[in-house]
Amino acid sequence: MIPKIIKNEIEYDAALEQLDLLMDAAAGSADAETLELWATLIELYEQEIHPIELPSAVDAIRFRMDQAGLKQQDLVPYLGSRSKVSEVLSGKRPLSLAMMRKLHTDLGIPAEVLLQEPEAKLPAPLEGIDWNHFPLKTMLNRGWLSDVDKGLPVVKERAEEYLSRWAAPLGDYALQPALLRQQVRSGGKSDGYALTAWKIRVSLQALEQDLPVYQAGTITQDFIGDLVRLSYLDNGPLLAREFLHKHGIHFAVEEHLPHTHLDGAAIKMPNGAPLVALTLRHDRLDNFWFTLCHELAHISLHFDSGDCDAFFDDLDQAEVNSVEGEADKWAGEALIPSDAWKAADLCRQPTLERVRSFAAAMRVNPVIPAGRVRRETGNYRLFGRFVAGQKVRYFFEG
Repeated sequence: MIPKIIKNEIEYDAALEQLDLLMDAAAGSADAETLELWATLIELYEQEIHPIELPSAVDAIRFRMDQAGLKQQDLVPYLGSRSKVSEVLSGKRPLSLAMMRKLHTDLGIPAEVLLQEPEAKLPAPLEGIDWNHFPLKTMLNRGWLSDVDKGLPVVKERAEEYLSRWAAPLGDYALQPALLRQQVRSGGKSDGYALTAWKIRVSLQALEQDLPVYQAGTITQDFIGDLVRLSYLDNGPLLAREFLHKHGIHFAVEEHLPHTHLDGAAIKMPNGAPLVALTLRHDRLDNFWFTLCHELAHISLHFDSGDCDAFFDDLDQAEVNSVEGEADKWAGEALIPSDAWKAADLCRQPTLERVRSFAAAMRVNPVIPAGRVRRETGNYRLFGRFVAGQKVRYFFEG
């Protein structure tokens, strides 16, 4: 029988018979070489069809306990507490990555056994991260960790594993706030972990959007002018999203997390594509259009320099640095050119009739000039009912 690749059990049994016939072959003979070839072919087939199963992690731990003469209380330094030791050994509690690392490093239990995956290696821990500082309860309540069906206590214990798997599509550094080149415009102390979680959430939404490649230099004053004129239409916010998508600009809406003071963000995706994400914290049409233009200004003015990969903005803040001031000015000019605004002089006689007439001439939604009059005069009672009645969130619900 000529040696050949084994494809089924019949050929496997025949190969074993050939192996038995050649077992007594003299070393160095042609039969010995044939014997070696059959042995290799049989081993390849067995590895593919009859792989040796890994022992369970619990069996491996118990075996190491027997070898080293360890009792259950001796495992507390590795598993955390006596109750956790008991639950792990009874199969009621899965091992966390932290537990696995200690068992692997200190007791020598193979990583592939702990992970139950042949040739697998334990991921290196991310330095400087306190996993339980992420807003896990809120993230669970909002369904962000959709593949997790465990309660908060288990999620807290295995936060590194769950969060790492959640953020994996964005690359190795998505979960490391200290490594993000970002700028936060906020009046209070923002929670960096909450900002990072929100950034991951909107970035994952962006990954689901199949867009053309973004061309640097796309966002100009003329581009924004075309975008803002969509506000004149009843479904302007949805048309704005479509307009951005057509030009390779990702767009997402996600409610802000507590302690983030966030209206919107401009984010550079791992592949370099821009993302504009809004929270609609203030559910008003004037806020929507100004925030949108402000974040687009960051992309146009500040992304190409490479100094920053993310801008997080609380636009209630009056005191800003030069970068934010530049974006504010650029956005205001894009919404309503300064020459036209000065000529209209709406702040001198701010009536709704004049605002509507100006908006019709500019082909923009009247809430945009109304909102600007309110900001420039500091009189937020002006057009209060009109501005408050222009909602935007319902466009993006569901």
